[in-house]
Amino acid sequence: MHSLLGALRFLTLLPVPAPSSATDGRVVRWFPLVGMCVGGISCAVGAAAGWLWGESARAIAVVLSLAIVTGGLHLDGLSDTFDAMLSWQPRERKLEIMQDSRIGAMGTLALVAVLALKVVWVVAAGEQWWRNVLLATVVSRWVMAYGLVMFPSARPGGLGDTLRSATGQRDLWIAAAQGAGLAFGVSLIALPTEAFGIALARTGVALASAVLALHLVFRQWSRALGGLTGDTYGAGCELAEGVMLAALSAGQRLGG
Repeated sequence: MHSLLGALRFLTLLPVPAPSSATDGRVVRWFPLVGMCVGGISCAVGAAAGWLWGESARAIAVVLSLAIVTGGLHLDGLSDTFDAMLSWQPRERKLEIMQDSRIGAMGTLALVAVLALKVVWVVAAGEQWWRNVLLATVVSRWVMAYGLVMFPSARPGGLGDTLRSATGQRDLWIAAAQGAGLAFGVSLIALPTEAFGIALARTGVALASAVLALHLVFRQWSRALGGLTGDTYGAGCELAEGVMLAALSAGQRLGG
């Protein structure tokens, strides 16, 4: 329970006590469950906005609440990462750009694109919007854990490096089992038994797409930077959410 509270404190702005240090590797085990909490809050906000103002307002409210609950932490990482990676500068300069609090053109473009596309994909999901949001927030947090454990750190001594040093393969696999259980459980909520097969297949394809896409992205960033940083973990979370929302809504629309 201490490590769960630590994970909530580490990844969100929720006012919870943090008896466990954020650099305790066990917090990584709970990343998918924290994602479920973030998604659940956003779904509640979205449902209220949709009831009052319609589906467009619902989608915008969902995307904004995802950012607010996390304190914009992952979006900040997204903008910093794209400013650095698209600067075409040497490794050392890229790392300096990522530490600069100012946002550049590429970071701004990345923010606008990701936020706008998420809104589009939530709208495209129709009545299944809430399911997709929960799945995206669960899987994206596990993808963040994957990047943390499976790739080296680019900035020794940083918070991300400290957490990575305390986290082992066992923590990653516990998070994977938890994330898979939550994802496939959410896939089946409120569905008739005859629809289980299609729902599970759709979730499996979306999950595999997100993990593969982010593995390739993390590998490219790691080559360019000599490893990953806290900013790239946050950027990876945002991109994984987007891939999940895109893949799930496309599957639902194509499948009818």
